[in-house]
Amino acid sequence: MAFDLANAQRIPAAELATPRNRDSWTHTREGEARGYIDADQLKELWIHTGTACNLACPFCLEGSHPGDGRIPGMKLDDVRPFIHEAIDMGVEQFSFTGGEPFVIRDFVNILDYASQHRPCFVLTNATDPLLKRTHQLLPLRDNAYPIRFRVSLDFPDAAKHDVDRGEGSFDKALEGIRWLHNNGFAVSIARQIEDGEVAPEVEARFRAIFREWGIPEDLAFTAFPDFGIPGSEDGSPEITEGCMDKFPTKESRAHFMCTYTRMLVKRDDKVRVFACTLVDDDPDYDLGSTLQESMDIRIMLRHHRCFSCYRFGASCSAPV
Repeated sequence: MAFDLANAQRIPAAELATPRNRDSWTHTREGEARGYIDADQLKELWIHTGTACNLACPFCLEGSHPGDGRIPGMKLDDVRPFIHEAIDMGVEQFSFTGGEPFVIRDFVNILDYASQHRPCFVLTNATDPLLKRTHQLLPLRDNAYPIRFRVSLDFPDAAKHDVDRGEGSFDKALEGIRWLHNNGFAVSIARQIEDGEVAPEVEARFRAIFREWGIPEDLAFTAFPDFGIPGSEDGSPEITEGCMDKFPTKESRAHFMCTYTRMLVKRDDKVRVFACTLVDDDPDYDLGSTLQESMDIRIMLRHHRCFSCYRFGASCSAPV
């Protein structure tokens, strides 16, 4: 999508470290009314399983690494009430992110429970934590609703992928993808966007690798920009109310995740509802302790990751 810089404000570098003003939620640094999204209907509930991960990728938007506790691990008792509140609100899908969900001790119990009520979608690196728990996944195929997986495979090059994820991670991810497919689970791929790339050529290289591994070549790809690490500020333009003229209708704003998703995040021993999967590093996106109340709060597009949704249509979601 083309982007008109005339309708956005680039944040001067000198101001990136300035403390936020009282009205920074509703107005930009230049005093312009900030762009916003009003929720429509809760269609997808994301559950953050915790930031612990078996890998320590330096680019991780969650800052995850082994033993990380920025966001504590979820338990089934934490999420059960929200699952039922979401069902009462008409939710269509439960989705899971981390960290690496399979590092969390109670994750398979959560996934088992959720997939008895709605389709489920899991983000994973498909390496050791998943491969060690395949015996626990197999019985979940008999649950009422299907479970789909999106596996992180950054580049169609093992050496380049493994620089940040660790030696052997590329091959283990492919092993995990092959196991999931061979055992009846739907799989898609999350990859990184590179500057100047030609997307069909990149994906053709992936498909050649899939052929070698006996993996279907028609797996879907979702390409993501660099979102930055937690608490970072990349100087993206601020989104004003005028910018939102590009999306004048309810239908044209539907790609913004905050119109139809919420995410559960554990803070200490309490579960809170956040606006979407990309803003858990900013407490101003904490929308309360219930899903219903969270849907009544106007979401201001202040986080720099909101700009990725605005400009690129970036979305972590994969609708049913």
